[in-house]
Order: sequence, then structure tokens, then C-alpha cells
Amino acid sequence: MTHTNRFSVAGRALLTVLAMVFLIGAPLAHAQKAKKEEPQRATKKVESLGKAVYDKLVKAQEAIDAKDPNGALRILNSFQRDKLSGYENANLDNYYGFVYYTLGDNRKALQSYEKVVANENTEASMRTQVLYTVASLHAQNENWDQTIRYLNEWFAVAPNPSPQAYILLASAYQSKGNYPETIKATLTAIDVAKKREVAPKESWWNLLYYSYYQTENYPKVRDTLKTLIAGWPKKAYWLQLGAVFSELGDERNFLAAYEAAYVQGLLQSESEIVTYAQLLLQQEVPFKAAKVIDAGMEAGTITATAKNFRLLSQAWSLAQEDQKAIAPLTRAAELSDDGELYVRLAVNYLNLDRYDDCVKAGQSGLAKGGVKNPMDARMTIGQCLYNQEKYQTALREFRRVNAEGRESDKKLAAQWVRVINSDIARLEQLQAALAQN
Repeated sequence: MTHTNRFSVAGRALLTVLAMVFLIGAPLAHAQKAKKEEPQRATKKVESLGKAVYDKLVKAQEAIDAKDPNGALRILNSFQRDKLSGYENANLDNYYGFVYYTLGDNRKALQSYEKVVANENTEASMRTQVLYTVASLHAQNENWDQTIRYLNEWFAVAPNPSPQAYILLASAYQSKGNYPETIKATLTAIDVAKKREVAPKESWWNLLYYSYYQTENYPKVRDTLKTLIAGWPKKAYWLQLGAVFSELGDERNFLAAYEAAYVQGLLQSESEIVTYAQLLLQQEVPFKAAKVIDAGMEAGTITATAKNFRLLSQAWSLAQEDQKAIAPLTRAAELSDDGELYVRLAVNYLNLDRYDDCVKAGQSGLAKGGVKNPMDARMTIGQCLYNQEKYQTALREFRRVNAEGRESDKKLAAQWVRVINSDIARLEQLQAALAQN
């Protein structure tokens, strides 16, 4: 069963960008809260920004709001850091992180935010937010170990984490090939979303499906695909579900998945429709298989090749529609590189008592060449000649088989020779008796 990872690097990058947009806000909110609120760390003394520092940060914020990040950076660079308290330096680094991120310098943004996290004077609520920001920036850089580290630190202190945060963690684990942890984080995200009465996203289920597939947990792959189909009934999911049923040895539902896709008009390529027809044949539904192939040929979806005509003829034959099998088998024989299908056509004509056509088809097969067992063709030709009462010609065919065929062919040919000689003798006796009268 083939598979394409739908949770791509580009998808993960978009997820981290969205996370950044959601969590990297203007830093002034923290500075304002610092002047009004009690600190969350009970063991630490209440800290706040000095008025001069606060006023300067307000000007930096105004530059940011005016879409002038370079102006904000100049203001930040004017601080004398050695004269700031640890708490003020934490706020300054938070501003630096935001400005660098706005300027597109993620490396410097990350360095600044990591200083905020490492600073023991950082306010608890700010540190909580910045932990997630740092994790997101590491995810953008595909530093998955660091992403996981900072996310787990964040989960330990974050109140009511969002499902998107668990998906970011799942994405990091998936990128490292840790599928059990990917599954655990994704299931948590889905559970949190449902509790919030928010519908889990298609990409989340795809991440779960891919991870179950990688762990070869096919029952879970099946169940996850059913959920995907219920919400997003795409062709790929139906075909993947069919492949999973096949992996599980459930051929009946393998066919059912393809049939559902076919009925919805989702099967459009030749290979998809032919595969569906072959599944029908395997499950002994030949009449429907023939109708599917016939419709595909009429629509031009299935090309007029010897292989496809042969499949159509086989379907009609298995459906005991011998007459309908003739036309596609004739076309297949004409298009084929060898005479094998002409021999099969001769057998069909024999079954339909069309003996003259039978002889012509058998002879065409031998003339075209490439027949695996020419003696089979001669046996069929001989039987058709016999039924036309062309005994001498039939005898020549059977005698040749008796001389050149396999042991089993020789025995059968010898029986036919005896039957024909007996019929000839009977006819000669009848003719002699009629002559005497």
C-alpha cells in the first residue's frame, strides 16, 4: 500500500507561522500589566518598570504600531543595559524579539526570546507566552528537539492549552519519526477541540492517519480514514481505505470502498476504473465488471487496447454471455502481437456452435504465430471440422496432434481419431447398404 505524507514540511511551516501570529503580540501589554498587577511568583519581590524605561518602551511600541520596526530598533538600542534591572532587561529582550521577528530576522528573534526565558526575573505570564514563541520559532527552523523541549516546558505551566499547541507538538514528533508520541499528542488535540466544541481539522486526522500507518496499526488506519471520509469524502481517502481493507484481508470491503468511489464519480482514470473492474471479477461479479469496462470504453476513459478488450471479453465469458464476449475478443485478437487470442476466440465460437468461424479463428491464430501450444489450436479446429462433418480434414488435425502433441494431447487426439474412423466406417456401411437397395 503506497502512501504520501499529507502533513508536509510546508504545512508544518504554515502551522508555526499561524502559531507565531497568534502568540507573538505587541510586548507593551506586559509592560502595562507590570505596573498594575502583583507578580505571579510569590517568592519574588514585586518588580515594575522604571518610568524612564517604561516611557521609552512606549515610544518603541508607537514606532511598531506605525509600522516602523527599524525606528523601534533604534530606540531599543539606545538603552544602557547595564543600568537596567533584571526585570527591565527581560522586558527589553521581549521587545527585541518582537522587533526582530517583525523584521524577518528569526535567528536574532529567537536569541532574544531565549534570553527572556532564561532570565530568572522574567514575569511568569510573560515567560509562559515566550516559551511557546520560542518553541514555534524552533519549529520554523525545523529544530525539532528544541521545539519539543520548549513546548513541554510550556505545557507544564500553560493554563488550558489550545488544540493547535498539541498539533505543533505532534508535528515535531512526527518529523523526528516518533509516531507513538505523535499519535498521543494528536489524540489530545482532538479531545481538547471536541471539549471546546470545535471541529478537529482535516490535517489533524491526516497526521493521525499517517502515524498509525507508519506503526502498521491498520485497524486504526481504517478507522481514521473512515472519519476523514465522513468529513471530507475525497477520492484519495476512498482508495486508501480500499488498500487498507486489502491489507487487512477484507476483500469484500476492499471492493465496497472502490464501488463507493465509482458510484460518486470519483474514479476517473483508466487504471482506477480497470482496477475496480478487476476487483469485481475477483469477487465473482463478472456481469457488473463487464458493464463497467464497456461504459469506460464508450466514454473514452478506457483505451481500446488488446489487454482491455481481453479483460472485457473475459468478464462477459464469466458472466456466461458468450455472444457478447465475441466482439471484444475479436478486437483483442486483432490488436494482439501473437495469435493466442485467436485460439481463445476459436474456443468461444466452438461453444456457440459457430463452427466455420471457429475454424477461421483457429487458423488465423496459427498463421499469426506466437501461440503457446499450437496443438491446443489444432484440437479446437479439429473438433469444429468434425462438427461440420469434414472428417478427412479433421483427421489431419488430430493425427498431427497425435504425432507432435504432449502425452495428454496425444491420448485425446487418438480418441478423436478412433471416433472419426468409426463414423467414417459407419457412413461407408450405410452408403453400401443404400447402394444394394
